[in-house]
Amino acid sequence: MTESAILAAASSGGGQLKSYSRRKQLVLLAAITAVCAMIPLVVGDIYLQNVLILTLMYAALSQSWNILGGYCGQISLGHALYFGVGAYTATVLFTGFGITPWLGMLVGGVISAILALILGYFCFGLKGHYFAIATMVIAEIGLLIVHNTDALGAALGIQWPIGEDSWWTLQFQSKLPYIYLALALFAITWLATYAIEGSRSGFWWRAIKDDPEAAESLGVEVLPSKLMAAAVSAFFTAIAGSFYAAYVSYIDPDSVMSFRFSLLFALPAVLGGIGTLWGPAVGAAVLIPVTEFTRSYVGGSGNGADLIVYGILIMLVALARPEGLLSFIGPAKRKPQP
Repeated sequence: MTESAILAAASSGGGQLKSYSRRKQLVLLAAITAVCAMIPLVVGDIYLQNVLILTLMYAALSQSWNILGGYCGQISLGHALYFGVGAYTATVLFTGFGITPWLGMLVGGVISAILALILGYFCFGLKGHYFAIATMVIAEIGLLIVHNTDALGAALGIQWPIGEDSWWTLQFQSKLPYIYLALALFAITWLATYAIEGSRSGFWWRAIKDDPEAAESLGVEVLPSKLMAAAVSAFFTAIAGSFYAAYVSYIDPDSVMSFRFSLLFALPAVLGGIGTLWGPAVGAAVLIPVTEFTRSYVGGSGNGADLIVYGILIMLVALARPEGLLSFIGPAKRKPQP
């Protein structure tokens, strides 16, 4: 397949801010990272620091989901499965065998990537809403399995041992280290997406998203490309799950594998701009703080106030700018610049 054919097939996907070249995107990332790194130095409120951690974490998670759902066009509603695998892998290895969560992150990421390859091989034959429903059902099956597995704490969950502050165990009394860990997680996930977006695989994914049959006729390897996207997406999702487990120091099936997590991974990308480099970050920067403030000042998630906020935000953006919030800043480019 010629490069011009790939570019033509991918020409309608993967937007970026028009005013920035790929090199300037890196400068923008550096500036945003520097600002986020300075925020906790001037904002000492623990609650606001927690909101910042969750915002960065969900920006990374939505970016991970966006790799498969945004660039490749495979809408998954089951990414909570990979999040839970990462959380439980790091937790079990640490609490049961004393293995550092750093290694647990990598092991959980690899297990999730392999699981995504296996599930993708059987599910990528499904199209549209059938694929989305299949991923949701598989994630719910995983949730039920963990609920009834005593070795994983079953419904009671697993408590991390509380010890002294240590980078080896990722246990800290202060939220400052977690802020920088969440910031690093977001930056690494963003950089991975940035690298893939301008690569051959990135062009292939957008071609598959636009028209799988046409892409295949031009020489794109559709199934291997989808499997690669699924594996990369699952890997980073599991890494974030491991980080979350270390941060909260306690997990149970509903706290890491419920369906609401799958929605929370997808919504920031949809809100900010699906299939774009900055869409998930913009969406998370709006959705997560609004959600957390709603829970705190209007009521907890039990009364459904946060769900009402989700619905209103998505409805308003869908009516005003179906392309997402990013389109308010400037028109999206059709392809990444070299």
